[in-house]
Amino acid sequence: MGSQHMKCKACDGTGLLMDDEEWRYTCSICHGDGFISRYESKENQDLLDVDLNNRTLK
Repeated sequence: MGSQHMKCKACDGTGLLMDDEEWRYTCSICHGDGFISRYESKENQDLLDVDLNNRTLK
């Protein structure tokens, strides 16, 4: 991990998120890497499609 990368706060560096039914999904913030570049901006990311339960669709 370089000085410009930080551990993802959403998934705590695991790359996975869990819903209330304990289903695990790829983290939509770091895209499963577990780390985020300090220089990443939201405007450069594509909008994600989600289902009725707000789960990411591919």
